[in-house]
Amino acid sequence: MSTPLKLLVFSHRPEVRETIVTAVGRRPAADIGRVTYQEVSTVSEVLMEMDSGTVDLAILDGEAQPTGGIGLCRQLKNEIDPCPPIVVAIRRKDDRWLATWAQADAVIVHPLDPLAAAETVADVLRNKQLPVYQG
Repeated sequence: MSTPLKLLVFSHRPEVRETIVTAVGRRPAADIGRVTYQEVSTVSEVLMEMDSGTVDLAILDGEAQPTGGIGLCRQLKNEIDPCPPIVVAIRRKDDRWLATWAQADAVIVHPLDPLAAAETVADVLRNKQLPVYQG
């Protein structure tokens, strides 16, 4: 039995974190296996967890206060090497371009569709696990 993947979920609002965890579920896809969650509510907690090197994927609330997940995503992508994949949860579909600018690996849109959220996270995790060509 393999070790579960660790997903970091960031939002200053506990109900948003709960919504994300519930939508993605404990097993986003059969081939991914079980995941565990580390829920955090502050930027300093995000930075500490991401610096630890134990996070397999982060899901950041784009509407978090005082620092939103979109800006935080861009910071993490530019400061951590290698940076784990990041999914940004947004409220408006029109904000997808911001997530792209922030170098997010994927976007999920509130209200979260559990099938779409789980599929998005599973796809990102699958892509993360692909071998890197060293040619």
